[in-house]
Amino acid sequence: MAGLHRIVLGLARLMALAGGVVLTFLIVMVCLSIIGRAGNGVLHWMLDAGFMTGTAQGLIDWGFGAIRGDFELVEAGMAFCIFAFLPYCTVTGGHASVDVFTNFLPRGVNRVLDVLIAVLFAVVLVVIAMQLYEGFLRKMSSGQTTLLLEFPVSWAYGASLVGAVAAAAVGCYLVMVRVYEILTGRLIVPNAVGADH
Repeated sequence: MAGLHRIVLGLARLMALAGGVVLTFLIVMVCLSIIGRAGNGVLHWMLDAGFMTGTAQGLIDWGFGAIRGDFELVEAGMAFCIFAFLPYCTVTGGHASVDVFTNFLPRGVNRVLDVLIAVLFAVVLVVIAMQLYEGFLRKMSSGQTTLLLEFPVSWAYGASLVGAVAAAAVGCYLVMVRVYEILTGRLIVPNAVGADH
């Protein structure tokens, strides 16, 4: 089980790394777009004020301004990022948990609750992946594109689907781990890695 856990954890880390790269790109792009939008406003002010009109007009004609389609890229990219981070969060037990009442229960009862929660979470992740797949097929067959960049909406669905399938697989793996933990008494995946409040 330890070897399989290392593989699943490695794949989850790889997905999280991909999500981090995309998120970093989105952050840089948004910052550049904001700077461009503000700069474009200043250039138009310069034209109106008659200050360095040749330079201002040249930069405007060159295309200095907001990045075209930045909102579309953020929308598609953030969906991917969320699904890319889900497998790692799931396999490391990083999801939020409220255990105010379960802290007082015996360890055996908590382990059974862990299995039930893992099953419920796996079912939800599988349903999400299935719905994303259906949406991907619908968007693919309709040929719907974004307004400004005109890239197919199905691309965003497909990218998100990769993370959703990985999250669903990790969720199902976690069910196996929780059952294994009950049967053997060994702890493979700790429940909480965050701060206790």
